[in-house]
Amino acid sequence: MKIKEITQYLETIAPLSYQESYDNCGLITGNANWECTGILTTLDCIESIVEEAKAKGCNLIVAHHPIVFKGLKKLNGKDYVERTIIAAIKNDIAIYAIHTNLDNMLAGVNDRIADKLQLKNRQILQPKTGVLKKLVTFVPVKDTPKLREALFAAGAGNIGNYSHASFNTEGDGTFQANEKANPFVGEIGHLHTERETRIEVIFPAYLEYSLLAALKSNHPYEEVAYDIFPLSNALNEVGAGLVGELEEPLEEKEFLSIVKDVFNLKVIKHTQFINKKIKKVALCGGAGSFLFKDAINSQSDIYISSDIKYHEFFDAENKILIADIGHWESEQYTIDLLFDYLHTKFRTFAVLKSETNTNPVYYFV
Repeated sequence: MKIKEITQYLETIAPLSYQESYDNCGLITGNANWECTGILTTLDCIESIVEEAKAKGCNLIVAHHPIVFKGLKKLNGKDYVERTIIAAIKNDIAIYAIHTNLDNMLAGVNDRIADKLQLKNRQILQPKTGVLKKLVTFVPVKDTPKLREALFAAGAGNIGNYSHASFNTEGDGTFQANEKANPFVGEIGHLHTERETRIEVIFPAYLEYSLLAALKSNHPYEEVAYDIFPLSNALNEVGAGLVGELEEPLEEKEFLSIVKDVFNLKVIKHTQFINKKIKKVALCGGAGSFLFKDAINSQSDIYISSDIKYHEFFDAENKILIADIGHWESEQYTIDLLFDYLHTKFRTFAVLKSETNTNPVYYFV
């Protein structure tokens, strides 16, 4: 099996176009056409992870955090980033990062955290905008059903819990073919009027190439007329953070005790208790202070995340309980998430979970 078969599968789960602008997801080292000898899933890719992959015969590391965020101008081994890259290249080990694109999926990092806390009624906390487009095309009325189905099969027409969504209107299309044309209907040199259907469908922007391929291969016309419009609508299945509900409300201390046990925590940093039972829970794995307002606006009783600065705790203003559980701690189960996705898809292939604890933060208790 080639590495590209594995990475292409991962990109059906978390398309690269869903990563944030500052991120660096995708294949960082290695060749997509290499034969894969085994996969090691990890949260971070550092030198010890490369050594672990080498020892276990895995030439593909699937990491949540990219080892390279910024451009490298030199590779002298002066820091852990350069040393990791050098070690991977020396040992022909590919590193693939699946970071904020996985964070932004409803069935991604935050969903696994919600699993651990047994939350129900889950929704994206901050739906992502700018990831939808609309296709408008025109086709002879009799060919409408075939083309419409082809567009649906290519991924168009999904809105929330509904599929096969489209808007269709009939009208008259006109054209005149010149002597170089091979018209499907009409005659060369004569103005032709054809009864046509205007089809409108929305689609995720990352599917544009495949959608246009389906359009052109299933449209009867030699020249296909279409328009593509970017949309500002939010995609509710994609975005930052997650909000869900507990089966039954719990006292603040009782719920934090559960969080502490579930994530094997030594300590939880939090704002003062507001003497309100916890029912609705907002969360974001990793650094999530940018979602404070969304958590408050969602009417959540608690917001769980990490990397919260001192002055940011004031933003709670007794409207919500904020709990900082640590970056590594909040995302530790991402290793299991990646393993489960890959092991389910490639059952006969070696997929392993890293046994190396990459957490750089220690606590003196």
